[in-house]
Amino acid sequence: MERTLKITKILAISGSLRAASINTALLRAVARLVAQDISIELFGDLGKLPLFNPDMEAAEPPVVTNFRTQLLAADGVLIASPEYAHGVTGAIKNALDWMVGCEAFVDKPVALLNASPRAVHAQASLKEIITVMSARIVEGASITVPILGSNLDEAGIVSDSRISTALREALRAFQTAIVQFQSVDSSLNGTT
Repeated sequence: MERTLKITKILAISGSLRAASINTALLRAVARLVAQDISIELFGDLGKLPLFNPDMEAAEPPVVTNFRTQLLAADGVLIASPEYAHGVTGAIKNALDWMVGCEAFVDKPVALLNASPRAVHAQASLKEIITVMSARIVEGASITVPILGSNLDEAGIVSDSRISTALREALRAFQTAIVQFQSVDSSLNGTT
């Protein structure tokens, strides 16, 4: 009997809307470094999400529904976001605000990548927001990668052996945590 390879599905979200964003380049590089049993999809509609308005929740825009659907389908979420004025970007905060009233992040494994060692305030803030939303922060997969000021693009990140090794190790730690969470959840729900 041939065993089917179980693919771990990860949704990647960049908190930057810049075309030349190092956070987006970092996530694209990570997607190129994955093992064959991991799939990473980059959410590309962050800038299309309207400003969060609780009055719109009952008849939410299709882009919000699509975002929620992608989050729910993912086994884990990988976020890389820059720091603006010691906080998270408005774009990532807006996206997360749209998900506060639903179960999209409840018990969802989340890893946070930081492209700048200086961006400690945004990482702390993002961690706090995600934790309040009942997500599971995977510390062993949440790393700082010193890309800011290095002039590395996506290809440069992939070809830098020190950075690519750290990213592969973080991904493996993330996948291991996801599988462990799924196993515990299955046994608790009696679906083993």
